[in-house]
Amino acid sequence: MDRLDYLKRDAFFTGVNEANIGSSRIIDMLDMVDDQLVVDKKGIYSIENYLVSRRLMYWQVYLHKTSVAAEHVMINALLRAKQLARQGTDLFASPALRFFLYHDIDRKVFLNDPACLKHYLTLDDNDIWSAMKVWCEHPDPILSLLSRDFINRNIFKIEMSDQPVSEERKQEKLQELSQHFGISLDEANYLIACIEVGKDMYSLDDDQIEIRFNDGTTHNLTEASDMLSPSLASKKVRKHYFCYQRV
Repeated sequence: MDRLDYLKRDAFFTGVNEANIGSSRIIDMLDMVDDQLVVDKKGIYSIENYLVSRRLMYWQVYLHKTSVAAEHVMINALLRAKQLARQGTDLFASPALRFFLYHDIDRKVFLNDPACLKHYLTLDDNDIWSAMKVWCEHPDPILSLLSRDFINRNIFKIEMSDQPVSEERKQEKLQELSQHFGISLDEANYLIACIEVGKDMYSLDDDQIEIRFNDGTTHNLTEASDMLSPSLASKKVRKHYFCYQRV
């Protein structure tokens, strides 16, 4: 239900008309068999359209190079802020953001300390946006640079490839950034990001959409669909992005 909601809403607001799905039709075709949610065979084309639409939205919107580059400017700014917080630097932050900056929270701590969930639920984009607006004037050159980049939409430049960036190319860019901004190589690491992103059309492990036939039997979508064969469903689509600070 969550996917049907956000795909239809995001397709409308981003203008990706190809990703508009027939959510009402899919809901009408849902049924239960042996305590398992299934889709009537008459709804199989709507399900196929839903999967294609989801793939389009991921590659055209959610994993678009601009979105990925902007996201990693923000991530690197927060990583730098976390490092400064560990060193005892006083940073402007809302109570919720300050909690996570000045405490080392791993999965075990999060699950066992009720304060973690409390602060997490009050944390939203306003906390991040407000903090980064103030960090634009912070004396730390890395934090202020990344914050200005994010606020002023001067996002990382990005290179896309089917293969990971070479270590030589990465070191070359680190040297360039280090010399240009007068910072150490360790500090220059905050100005780059190497990312592998991917999205499968249909995961045989996670999706498990069952189709009910007229005789009452159910079959996995890959068996029932003329379009989505097991080989196509299991095909892994991966892209490698190399993001770095503009100079």
